[in-house]
Amino acid sequence: MAGPKHPRHCEESFKRRIVRLCENGRPAREVRDEYGISRSTPQRWVRGIRDSGSTKAADNRTPGRNEPVGLRRRNGQLEMEVDVSEQAAPVFARK
Repeated sequence: MAGPKHPRHCEESFKRRIVRLCENGRPAREVRDEYGISRSTPQRWVRGIRDSGSTKAADNRTPGRNEPVGLRRRNGQLEMEVDVSEQAAPVFARK
């Protein structure tokens, strides 16, 4: 089931095919209906390919917007390491 918590992941070739259809004058509504994609998806893919040549979100963000994403990822990793350390502390304290 596709949704905000479980998005569908599409191949790069599929994304480029959709962009090519949209750029060749095919109505976005027809493309969306035929391929079962959401309303904003073709617009986002077209904008990404025009701006940076890529449909990946990380390639389309500015360095200033990538920094918080990287920091959040690193923070999550450190929190997980702390949790593991807290769980392992009693085991090592017994020895």
